[in-house]
Amino acid sequence: MDPKAVKSDLVLILDFGSQYTHLITRRIRSLSVFSLCISGTFPLSSITSLNPKVVILSGGPHSFHADDSPSFADGFVEWAQSNGVFVLGICYGLHLLVQRLGGEVRVGEKQEYGRMEIEVEKSCGIFGGKKVGDRQVVWMSHGDEAATLPNGFEVVARSQQGAVAAVEDKDRRFYGLQYHPEVTHSPEGMETLRSFLFEVCGVNAGWKMEDVMDEEIKVINNMVGSDDHVICALSGGVDSTVAATLVHRAIGDRLHCIFVDNGLLRYKERERVMETFERDLHLPVTCVDATEQFLSKLKGVVDPELKRKIIGKEFICVFDAFAKELENNLGKKPAFLVQGTLYPDVIESCPPPGTGRTHSHTIKSHHNVGGSSTWEDIDSSLFIFKAPSISWAWPCCTSLG
Repeated sequence: MDPKAVKSDLVLILDFGSQYTHLITRRIRSLSVFSLCISGTFPLSSITSLNPKVVILSGGPHSFHADDSPSFADGFVEWAQSNGVFVLGICYGLHLLVQRLGGEVRVGEKQEYGRMEIEVEKSCGIFGGKKVGDRQVVWMSHGDEAATLPNGFEVVARSQQGAVAAVEDKDRRFYGLQYHPEVTHSPEGMETLRSFLFEVCGVNAGWKMEDVMDEEIKVINNMVGSDDHVICALSGGVDSTVAATLVHRAIGDRLHCIFVDNGLLRYKERERVMETFERDLHLPVTCVDATEQFLSKLKGVVDPELKRKIIGKEFICVFDAFAKELENNLGKKPAFLVQGTLYPDVIESCPPPGTGRTHSHTIKSHHNVGGSSTWEDIDSSLFIFKAPSISWAWPCCTSLG
């Protein structure tokens, strides 16, 4: 399929802080449909510029009644209606749709969490060929519930406790699920997503994971100047190794990888990792022994979250020192820092610095997500922002000298 046609069938996920948001993106891509995830509070122009065919409003940890509860931009509903965009609200996203369209969301008398059975009350496309009375097990996680639906909406399914579990307004292309179809605890959730995308929305499956490598290499070549040098924080794990390999294919030996021995490695891990880099991957890697630096900072620290933040900060200090040494050798500053980051790390560390996401709750910080929120605490010349599979960094105002 033509790449432009693939992008014209974009499914855009608006993130309102759910732990599962990026899992929605992954599930949709597994159906060979191109999907992206952006913050749910981004301005309307950020949404319209992407020209999505479908928008999914994610769940989130907030109650809709909280003062700081996030919402989509003003004008979103009108834009979606006038442009024929399909909208699916999941959990908190359902509450947003209901309330913003004139319905009522209230605190549920019985909060629902965990596996629960729902029953279909109306045959519709979102549930494929299921009939009235058919049941399925889903994963619920909500305290609020839709009490009064907006005009035009119909109840499609209810939970065993009687709460609204699925709704639709076919004329305006608005749909909602009170549960999480993207998790494995909803065994028929993928069928629901498949039915919604292909039968209800008419999305075409044409995106392939194999296209990602070529796309990423093009992005790297467009971003990095022809004589720019790049530092890569390489741990030996899958994420950073994939990122390093992609960048190396794009810019060759202008990539300078750094492997840090922080004194917390497994037995002989340093030797095995360095051998793999040199023998199998042919990556240019410098090994830095920072054992004393890390262990001295961690001495006496008990709190796990504080430990993670100290580790994140020390990694950035090591990268900064490596950048200055490289500048002395090259006669110019390295232009970028690249590090591989897995979606679960981003989710657990939310909100990572620089993302503009203030509505997620931190589960635990990861040092490979923005220096574990310690970036602003040190005099670093590098600044990270997130990309789908790679974290890039570029020079700030701070001088390396």
